[in-house]
Amino acid sequence: MKDFPETLDFSYETQPVRVVFRPGASVSATPGEAAGLGLRRLLVVCGSRGEATARTVADALGDACVGLHAGARMHVPVEIVERAVEVARAAGADGCVAVGGGSAIGLGKAIALRTGLPLIAVPSTYAGSEMTPVWGLTEHGAKRTGRDPAVQPRSVVYDPDLTLSLPVDLSVTSGINALAHAVEALYAPDGSPLVSLMAQEGVRAMTGALPGIAVAPDDLDARARALYAAWLCGACLGATTMGLHHKLCHVLGGSFGLPHAETHTVILPYALAYNAPEAPHAVAALNRALDTDDAPRTLHDLARRLGAPGSLAELGVTEADLEVAALQAASQPYANPREVTADGILGVLRAAYEGHAPVS
Repeated sequence: MKDFPETLDFSYETQPVRVVFRPGASVSATPGEAAGLGLRRLLVVCGSRGEATARTVADALGDACVGLHAGARMHVPVEIVERAVEVARAAGADGCVAVGGGSAIGLGKAIALRTGLPLIAVPSTYAGSEMTPVWGLTEHGAKRTGRDPAVQPRSVVYDPDLTLSLPVDLSVTSGINALAHAVEALYAPDGSPLVSLMAQEGVRAMTGALPGIAVAPDDLDARARALYAAWLCGACLGATTMGLHHKLCHVLGGSFGLPHAETHTVILPYALAYNAPEAPHAVAALNRALDTDDAPRTLHDLARRLGAPGSLAELGVTEADLEVAALQAASQPYANPREVTADGILGVLRAAYEGHAPVS
């Protein structure tokens, strides 16, 4: 079947980023990437859990590293950004290397947004944010996002070796988080045949890799395929507009402090089921990629089979939180294939709270 309509009418903007993908690249390639960009005073940023890995990258940079800042936190609180910017300026940094998952790369992007410093990303999870010009900040209990070419990493170094230490549970939720980028790209108003092809390949690669990682976490081939999938899914997000799924996750994360990847994992099947009646072409593409006739149910079952959280209740959400979250999400206009109303969002959240199989 065709992956695009009979009449072709679309726009597609590529992101100016160089990618290096190979085992060991975090140490062997990062110094060369920095030198190629003319950077000689790099601040390495990471989270506390990833400090040991970031230290190996910092050591590989040698004299080009002017410091390591392990202050990244989930959802990128604005006060954390302000401290990191102070550190970068005090060190006289001319660039930044973010090593780790979405929190570390998010902090690197926020530094780039505030200072204009070029960013190199060395991802250690499957979040995919390294392939987007999207930034996010949390302030006063609310998460806001935006797009700016200044935050797009100039170089991305993919090293499958870095993901070998990622626990299976985090690997699964991180991978499904990446799937959400591809899913929403398929019904985005600014989608294109190229995005559709990347999204379907990303979905196929990720859903094929995650079961292998769950069985054999040290399977480097499965890890590499998942990282490749994350690259494709992230590129889809970078090229298109986010819809209901991402907006719900931003509200739940920023206002209720829910863990990022786990929230994406729970919400995805229900947001897709809600949008499915108004996005038949996207659902058909997903069904082909998943080899199924019910994409929302298949994604729900995959997450449960791999041991991921299956409901908002498991993440600590209360029933009273649902109406608050629905009102917040409905108050923010955004593109979505199906009309977004407070009642409609509340229905999605209630289904996700209960965790039953989604119904389109």
